[in-house]
Amino acid sequence: MLASPFVMTLLAGLSTGLGGILAVLVRPTPRMLAVSMGFAGGIMLTVSLADLAPQAMAFYLAYLPPLACGAAVVSILMAGVCAAAFLARALPDETALAARCSGDASRAAVLRAALATGAALVLHNLPEGVLTLFAGTSDPALGARTALAVALHNIPEGLALAAPLVYATGKRARSAGAALASGLAEPLGAVAAWLLLRGVLTPGLVNGTVVLVAGVMLWVSLAQLLPQALRGGAAGAAGAAAGCLAMLLGIAALP
Repeated sequence: MLASPFVMTLLAGLSTGLGGILAVLVRPTPRMLAVSMGFAGGIMLTVSLADLAPQAMAFYLAYLPPLACGAAVVSILMAGVCAAAFLARALPDETALAARCSGDASRAAVLRAALATGAALVLHNLPEGVLTLFAGTSDPALGARTALAVALHNIPEGLALAAPLVYATGKRARSAGAALASGLAEPLGAVAAWLLLRGVLTPGLVNGTVVLVAGVMLWVSLAQLLPQALRGGAAGAAGAAAGCLAMLLGIAALP
């Protein structure tokens, strides 16, 4: 009974690696970097505010008055933002990272943004894998739709992580591997939750975790990805707009 939902969760997670492969096939120029980071920032911003938060708000509205529901979701989002800002302090600073980028300060800044993105994606993929697995076990058709939606938006997420890594380090294979590894958090998190937390993993807890991670992604997009992208001028802005529009289209097409 668990095998088919797990396979769907695994395939959804592996699609992040496809985004990583796409990133390493393109020559890592500053313009490409600006477009890809803008695209990733647009994706993360939109999925946080137009998908994850509204879904959780719809769930909590069944239990709370509208104002209390909105306050609860906003509070959890802000907790995620604050947690991301706090965790970012644990990342190496740009001076330390410059040594890995031949002393290039601009590449060090890009590498730091990539590390923050990777951490956010792992945190995002853990509850996403749980949702995909549990959806598949309760309703195979719903699980298939959920896995497809997750897989499609995981591709640009893999691109978002691998593209700046390639630009900063020049190591294509490792960059694609990092994107794949971030996606594997989905099946691993799903199996761990199934084995260890199945008895206490309520829909309310899962939705709260999703909103918390949405706050993390919100901070990464606004504090890391989009500022780096907009240094590239119109190319970064175009990438951000494309990411927002692509994610909105995906949300509408795959409810």
